[in-house]
Amino acid sequence: MSTSQGESQSQGLGHSHSHSQGLGHSHSHSQSHPQRWLILGVILLATLTVLLDNTVLNVAIPSLTEELDASTADIQWMINAYSLVQSGLLLTAGSAADRYGRKKMLATGLVLFGVGSVTAGLAQSATQLIAARAGMGVGGALLMTTTLAVVVQIFDETERVKAIGLWSTVNSLGFAAGPLLGGVMLEHFWWGAIFLINLPVAVLALVAVLKLVPESKNPQGDRPDLLGAVLSTIGMTAVVYAIISGPEHGWTSLQVLGSGAVGIAVLAAFVRWELSIEHPMLDMHFFRNERFIGAVAGAVLVAFGMGGSLFLLTQHLQFVLGYEPLEAGLRTAPMALSVVALNLTGVGARIVVKLGTPATIALGMTMLSAGLAAIALFGGGTDGGYGGMLLGLVVMGAGIAVAMPAMANAIMSAIPPEKAGVGAGVNGTLSEFGLGLGVAVLGAVLNSRFAALVSVAAASLPAALASAESADERARITDAFASGLETSQLVGAAAVLLGGLLAAALLRRAMGVPPGCSVLGEGRLRGDDGGVGPA
Repeated sequence: MSTSQGESQSQGLGHSHSHSQGLGHSHSHSQSHPQRWLILGVILLATLTVLLDNTVLNVAIPSLTEELDASTADIQWMINAYSLVQSGLLLTAGSAADRYGRKKMLATGLVLFGVGSVTAGLAQSATQLIAARAGMGVGGALLMTTTLAVVVQIFDETERVKAIGLWSTVNSLGFAAGPLLGGVMLEHFWWGAIFLINLPVAVLALVAVLKLVPESKNPQGDRPDLLGAVLSTIGMTAVVYAIISGPEHGWTSLQVLGSGAVGIAVLAAFVRWELSIEHPMLDMHFFRNERFIGAVAGAVLVAFGMGGSLFLLTQHLQFVLGYEPLEAGLRTAPMALSVVALNLTGVGARIVVKLGTPATIALGMTMLSAGLAAIALFGGGTDGGYGGMLLGLVVMGAGIAVAMPAMANAIMSAIPPEKAGVGAGVNGTLSEFGLGLGVAVLGAVLNSRFAALVSVAAASLPAALASAESADERARITDAFASGLETSQLVGAAAVLLGGLLAAALLRRAMGVPPGCSVLGEGRLRGDDGGVGPA
């Protein structure tokens, strides 16, 4: 099939060719795009670049403070402007990709991301860098939604789980490798190089996308839901801002509570609006679908466990065990390496085919929970031992490698193919929300436990250590922090385990699988419920 044929076929998504996506339909022998693996490689490269920029800036904070004369508030906005804009726009970006064409929006995202990277790398002030990061966030939102939508478009159901597994692998790798890449770059170049390195990748990906990727869009030609786009963007941005600023300003501060309340109110208005119009941006009937709800619950909790635990672990490695940022990053890397190793070898995809989606998600979430518990019980001490933490990180990585592709596939399978961009937007939004929620909840558990054990006025670990007057007092403070870490990781482990079992149970019910049985084979999995998606 030539590229032009691929384009004409993909225009028929949701009509006579909707079966080619294999999303919740019983047709199972469709034709994939002939250059699909090459296209996937290009997409993964673009995705990795976007994800690295979520965390790459963290290690450059000392350089930015010195060279741009940045205040603490400036640094916070440099880091958060990117993720705030990206997460706020994910649903809108996915809807735009479905309406105006996924290839078009993918190319637009690459251009915006490249221009933003150059502007950030050459910034002369903190304000310029914050604005450039926000611009990169717009490009990042377009890229994160269109890449997954294109993967769904070019792979048939026999290979899609493996392709989404590789996409999930890059997600995990990007999340963990940012600090490592940033540390290496800063040892040899000035801080702007961490942004300028994006430019050749963006140019290469843009050329490849224009040449290789077939265009596809929703053939129904829905009218643009402009009010829905505005409401979802404001609501998501306000909620994510409340989650991001909670640890700094305090969860009961007017700033956090006000932002959270505004976000929830606007999102409630968004839901009411979407239910009242003929062509909604996000069809709320998806939330009546138990397969969709089960996958959604699992996706949030995987991100919850991963984001919260890494947030706590990096603090523990630096403040308690005394590692430098780059050394701490290296010691959290086994989790990402474990994800990469299992998904590159196709283990996750094979497990889905063998056990079915519900059992695969239950297995993955149980392993993630066990990893968190292992870190809490064997890796949280102040004696400098790393073995228990290493074991926990590897088991967590294995759990993520098994559960994440199955859940991303379940979400995309529960949404009609003509809405693939919105599906990808939902998936990305849930991941961002879960990461923030993990940091918020597990951080709050740690802080409350730490404050209860430490008698000094300062509640944060660095402040408490600075106020310590003797070695014994410092030891007591670090022990209290380690105890708080253990408690919070165990809370995370329990939440992930219960959530995983709930997600698996919902998926079993949605697919009509009797308790104690598994769904064998991805082909059967797709037809068991007679066509998933809203009636």
